[in-house]
Formats: sequence, C-alpha cells, structure tokens
Amino acid sequence: MFSKTAKPEKASVKSDASLSAQSSDPARKTPRAASLISEDITIEGSIVGEGELHVDGVIRGDVRIGRLTIGETGHIEGSVQAESVEARGRVIGTLTAKQVRLYGTAYVDGDITHEQLSVETGAFFQGRSLKFQRPAPVALAAPEAAKESQSA
Repeated sequence: MFSKTAKPEKASVKSDASLSAQSSDPARKTPRAASLISEDITIEGSIVGEGELHVDGVIRGDVRIGRLTIGETGHIEGSVQAESVEARGRVIGTLTAKQVRLYGTAYVDGDITHEQLSVETGAFFQGRSLKFQRPAPVALAAPEAAKESQSA
C-alpha cells in the first residue's frame, strides 16, 4: 500500500500508427487559405479550381471556383460559376452560384442564377435574377406502365 515504487498508470496514449491513420482520413481536411489576386494584378484568361478565391485585382475571363469573394477593388469581366459568391466589387457578365450576396458597394451588370440571393442597400444590379429550378424527380415506374399499355 505505501511503497516507494510507483505503480504504472494506465495511459491513453495513441500509437504513431493510429495518429497517422487519423491524419490521412479523407473526411478530415485541413482548411486551406484562399488564393488572392491583389489590387495590382490583372489576369487575362480563365480560372478554374475547387478552392476559395479572393479577388481585389482584375480578371478578364471566366471564373469557375468553389467559393469566390470579390473585394471592393475587385473587377471580373466574364462569366462566374461558384458554389458561393460574396461581391463587394464589380462583375460584368453572368453569375451562377447557389448562394450570392451583393454588399452595398457591389456592381453587377449581368444575369444572376442562384438558389439564394441577398442584396444590400446601395448595391447596383442590372440584369435578371433567375432562380435555380431543380428538376422534378423522374418516376421510373411510369415509362414501364406506358410500355405495358402499348403492348396490350
């Protein structure tokens, strides 16, 4: 009971193998920093990616990205496709995204196709607002019933 030797405690230490298995888990992705196009940069050409892009400069071309933020000095001339768009700057062209937010300093000249659209007071928007139309679920049993009635 009172001995000078310490009893080994049960420690819950994970082995290196279990730690490496957790870090390679595809469900756990480390967050990546957004790519930045600064004020003094002009890009002529298309940009394609799945990550996040912050534009403070000028892009003359189409943009297909996961998440797009256009700063107050940002300017895009071309079509934009993204999951989410936050615009404080200018877009001249069509904009297609699930979520679109136009801040008070935004200027958009073109159609916006969206699921959710938010426009703050002061934002300029000239074009059409088109809501995504999700296709109705197709009933697979209906064509088979039609075939049976035609053969009878």
